[in-house]
Amino acid sequence: MPKLKTKGSCKRRFKITKNGKVKCSKPARGHQHAIHSGKEKRALREKIVLTGTWARLIKKMMGA
Repeated sequence: MPKLKTKGSCKRRFKITKNGKVKCSKPARGHQHAIHSGKEKRALREKIVLTGTWARLIKKMMGA
């Protein structure tokens, strides 16, 4: 069976750490920032670690 091609959209949205965890940015970062308080904006800058089924699917798409 041939290798799966890496999905380009996943390459730029997700990062696989040294230990194999999948990290990505939080949602709601694109538009309309005036409705967020400063505390919310700072919290949106943090990365989140995906677990379970989503992490497995993203790793597969990344070719890892």
